[in-house]
Amino acid sequence: MGILGWIILGLIAGAIAKAITPGRDPGGILVTMLLGIVGAVLGGFLGSALLGVGLGGFFSLSTWLLAIVGSVIVLAIYHLVRSRGHRAHG
Repeated sequence: MGILGWIILGLIAGAIAKAITPGRDPGGILVTMLLGIVGAVLGGFLGSALLGVGLGGFFSLSTWLLAIVGSVIVLAIYHLVRSRGHRAHG
């Protein structure tokens, strides 16, 4: 899958992750898109490294699940970092 495929996958996975992650999202649509792309890459890396699951093509279920899980992880970390920053300044 090329870079354009990763970007599209990340955008969609980020939107899905935002929809299933509880709480108010501290970032806007641009932040969500970037986090989705990072999450898709992270999910692919973790799937390969920890589970031995190779990434399939764009339409592979394992690719989508790994991208969504990666996006949820990145979004959760972002929520933690942002909430700590607000408490420290609030």
